[in-house]
Amino acid sequence: MSSPLMTPDLVRLGVDPPGDKLAVIGLMADVIAAAGRAERDGLEKGLLKREESFATGMPGGFAIPHCRSEAVHEAALGFLRLAEPVDFGSSDGPADLIIGIAAPAGTDDQHLQLLAQLSRALIRPEFLADLRSATTPEQISDLVMGVLDPAPEGATADAAASAPDPVAGAPAEASASGPVLLAITSCPTGIAHTYMAAESLENAAKEKGLILHVETQGSGGITPFTAEQIASAGALIIAADVNISGRERFAGLPLVEHPVKRAISHGPQMLDEAVAAASDPSARRVPSGGASPDSGEAGEARKSWPRRIQAAVMTGVSYMIPFVAAGGLLMALGFLIGGFDVAFVASDVALTHSLTSLPGQIEYESATGTLLTDRSGLALYLGAVLFALGSTGMGFLVAALSGYIAFGLAGRPGIAPGFIGGAISVLVGAGFLGGLITGLLAGLVALWLTTLRPPRWLAGLMPVVIIPLLTTLVVGGLMLLFLGRPLAALMTWLQDGLTGMSGTSAILLGVILGLMMCFDLGGPVNKAAYLFATAGLSQGTQASFEIMAAVMAAGMVPPLAMALSTVVRRKLYTEVERENGATAWLLGAAFISEGAIPFGAADPLRVIPSSMVGGAVTGALIMAFGVGSQAPHGGIFVAFAISPLWGFVIAVLAGTLVAAALVTVLKELGARKKAVAA
Repeated sequence: MSSPLMTPDLVRLGVDPPGDKLAVIGLMADVIAAAGRAERDGLEKGLLKREESFATGMPGGFAIPHCRSEAVHEAALGFLRLAEPVDFGSSDGPADLIIGIAAPAGTDDQHLQLLAQLSRALIRPEFLADLRSATTPEQISDLVMGVLDPAPEGATADAAASAPDPVAGAPAEASASGPVLLAITSCPTGIAHTYMAAESLENAAKEKGLILHVETQGSGGITPFTAEQIASAGALIIAADVNISGRERFAGLPLVEHPVKRAISHGPQMLDEAVAAASDPSARRVPSGGASPDSGEAGEARKSWPRRIQAAVMTGVSYMIPFVAAGGLLMALGFLIGGFDVAFVASDVALTHSLTSLPGQIEYESATGTLLTDRSGLALYLGAVLFALGSTGMGFLVAALSGYIAFGLAGRPGIAPGFIGGAISVLVGAGFLGGLITGLLAGLVALWLTTLRPPRWLAGLMPVVIIPLLTTLVVGGLMLLFLGRPLAALMTWLQDGLTGMSGTSAILLGVILGLMMCFDLGGPVNKAAYLFATAGLSQGTQASFEIMAAVMAAGMVPPLAMALSTVVRRKLYTEVERENGATAWLLGAAFISEGAIPFGAADPLRVIPSSMVGGAVTGALIMAFGVGSQAPHGGIFVAFAISPLWGFVIAVLAGTLVAAALVTVLKELGARKKAVAA
């Protein structure tokens, strides 16, 4: 049976502050760890990470540092009452009451319900006054547990948590005046601020005589608004720091939107804004598609257009990669089992033969005349099936890229026009360059259409019928009538020029690809090089295989180099960096360039240039050795699809050694300069 969330051994009174809020958080981790509820360093790390992203000081002189972490063995509430208040980032001053919430990564629904109850109680001034006047740890523990489980003996905490809310569940006729309001609250962890904001808004609504229905999108689960509540609503309040699910339910409804913390500190003002919006024809409204360009943690509306477009392209590439990985690896397996010439006969063999009717050697036409496949029987048939599956998957690359770029800009209404635009790009021969253009066009057009304000009866059709239809007409028409042929000609010129490089030119191409792969460690430049390689892979030519090998090998260098450097000169790195270095061995071997990001972020001026030099060496050697990769991902784990393997290994080792030596020397020089300065 689990222990109560708070016991007297988790309470400290009259604590002299050990320093700033970071030191207080460390003390909170000490208290909870001493009670056997968590591993101290892991808990402190989780609490500090949460504090960095969102200050936890609240109006009323209290703070609620909190996290969910693997380091927490059993859910706990720690309590510190400070002798002198410490600044936790609240606008109304420092905090003397510190309530630490430590939840295990797999926190169950009951614990989350209890934490939600505590968060709501902290908004009440009388509860805070009781915490300040208590004289013993036992009194504090009893106060908190009395809030968490006020039900009589035999009743469950869940039953208490699910009791009807007097405001959210009030019938419409109970309202003294004003429109019916809806509110959604949500914070990144979904533990504390979500429910505190809800409590603040409900209390303010009660004082103003307004009807308010609240949907808390927190970790304790979501009870969505009913259709009747939405139909009766005059305005919607969103108090959130993360993307809200189900926005499309409120298409056309007047909208007031702020960060979750504003609802805690200025609940009455937000209600006044919502009441005013409900009667203002020009008020901001929820877009027809449900998408909100200024929602989410990053604050999309505050991003510049170049950043938004960059983020959308990255979204498209990220969603495209599974198609590349699945399709490319299946094609590589097809080559392995059925032989290199399976590409010429895969479709016919897979469709006209079966396990009970295996093929013999099949004739096919090549550039040198009519030839027979090297293999026959079961090997050729299975190879053909695998290759047909893979080539079908690879055929979705451009459509997926285009569709998810549009999705990154406009949300769900952009998906269908983006996919159709990408398919048209393939049809006219514009390739991935056309896919980029159609994805951006579809996203921008669909995003503009979501800003229109149709009548309420039409709003429900906008995201699923009208916006996809109109956007597809615009994007498809532009591609077929004007853009398709010029883009196809440009794409053909680029592919012929790059894949036709040989000798010194091929080595130069390898250097360029290596530099691009290591420039931003998984960022836009890295993804551009990867996209170029995977787009050409479906051609099945030796040149395209060599480009793929150069990209994959160079992308393995940064994490492997940093892993090697942390082993060779351990003293140059912190304990955390050495742990990251141990992980980077596996990440690098699997072609996950992002394994070097922690090092690049901490010391970009040394790590990035060193990685780029190593990547350039690797790319050049791949081209010089004529190494080809039929697989688009996997690193050394797809060795069966790489030929010659010895050339690939030598190129990766050489680049890793060069990059590791450079970054180690640069860090050593930096350490000496610091020592001299000291």
